[in-house]
Amino acid sequence: MVHVPFAEGGESRKGNRGMENRILVCDDEEGMRRYLAKMLANWGFRVDSFASPQALLQLLGETDGSPDLLLLDVKMPEMDGIEVLRRVRELRRELPVIMMTGHGTIESAVEAMKLGAYDYLSKPFPQEKLYALVQHCLERERLREENLSLKKELRESAAPTQPVFASENFAEVYELARRVAETDTSVLVLGESGTGKELIAHTIHDASPRQANRFLAINCAALSETLLESQLFGHVKGAFTGAVQAQKGLLDEADQGTLFLDEVGDLSPSLQAKLLRVLQEGEFIPVGSTRTRRVDVRFVAATNKDLEAEVRKGNFREDLFYRLNVITLELPPLRERPADIEPLARHFLAKVSRKTRRPVTGISREALAAMRAYHWPGNVRELENVIERGVILARGAEITLDLLPLKAAAGQAHKNDGAAVPLTLRDAEYQVVLRALKETGWNKSQAAGLLGVTRKTLDRKIKDFDISPADLEDEA
Repeated sequence: MVHVPFAEGGESRKGNRGMENRILVCDDEEGMRRYLAKMLANWGFRVDSFASPQALLQLLGETDGSPDLLLLDVKMPEMDGIEVLRRVRELRRELPVIMMTGHGTIESAVEAMKLGAYDYLSKPFPQEKLYALVQHCLERERLREENLSLKKELRESAAPTQPVFASENFAEVYELARRVAETDTSVLVLGESGTGKELIAHTIHDASPRQANRFLAINCAALSETLLESQLFGHVKGAFTGAVQAQKGLLDEADQGTLFLDEVGDLSPSLQAKLLRVLQEGEFIPVGSTRTRRVDVRFVAATNKDLEAEVRKGNFREDLFYRLNVITLELPPLRERPADIEPLARHFLAKVSRKTRRPVTGISREALAAMRAYHWPGNVRELENVIERGVILARGAEITLDLLPLKAAAGQAHKNDGAAVPLTLRDAEYQVVLRALKETGWNKSQAAGLLGVTRKTLDRKIKDFDISPADLEDEA
């Protein structure tokens, strides 16, 4: 027989093999404590035994350790096991507890289970029954923790990312967004496609008193008028063919929260009128219903259209425009915030590498120089796609120039009829070097710094491409 030492006051017992799970035993009978300590240690568990409930409660209250299971006797002279269980639940709510008694009654079993005990054992119990119960309990806890971890990962992955920026012009928009977030004022976000309008809408919601409630978004250009109306306002059963049951709309779901209307300039005249009523009166009628519903929703709208021009053309209601356009935030395109290109690229690199589980951790100087020189017509969304492509195709730990889409390496050449012609890699590199020299007025040191290469490398490229100051005039 293997002797397993133990201590009465909570001193840890260590067996002769790797023990991961820690089990506490509290029983006033010395023989039972020894029996359980030896048996559990032989099964590979670390065991702490306690003759006194007070010693057990003191350990749980004063230490930060995380025991995995408590075996607790019901009948003890110092304190009843049911009362100990109540106090354990106050100190460590998630600690699973198995109750033990030689005087088992239905009443005590029911009371213990109501207080959160995992299960109940009547003494004497065979080793096999205890082993199966302990293993089942620990497996359940492992699955519970794994489930909580997965839910946390899902919440984090679904949560909006904070804007990444270093430029002053984007910082001004961001600060204004946070200031207007404190009110319930409607906000109109303008900007080209891919500049991050929904991200700014999230920023407004997260900094507002409504942040504990829902943020919902809908693309007004992506759905037909009928489907968009149903999605926004909801419908009653039988409102149209296929409406087999009533459905709440986004206005109902976003009550007390924020609703982001992307591409609001694409709303039909009919839906514009119905949305105006919600903005003015805070009420609407679901499709097919005759009953008015009231909601309290904060609206953030976005568009890449010139709404004032649309109003002049009669395509957008003037009164709705002024209701939405209380505060206007205009996001600068990425080409006007070059200082943000590198931090955004590195942010997307970390995000995509984590998502794809690929060990790509860097971007070459040549690739960064090409990104800084590029015009980015697709803005931040295009940059993210370029980085994702680079991570997927990278052979090593770095995204290099040859992995970038050719148009992202240095722009596009065009035929006389305007059709895009993909550049060769050599032509792309030539365009990058030429643009850097032009932007620095043929200051080679500054151009080398802009490109992220040494002056010697730049001189070699100039010679290789046979570039002269006259070429800059031709480029202009």
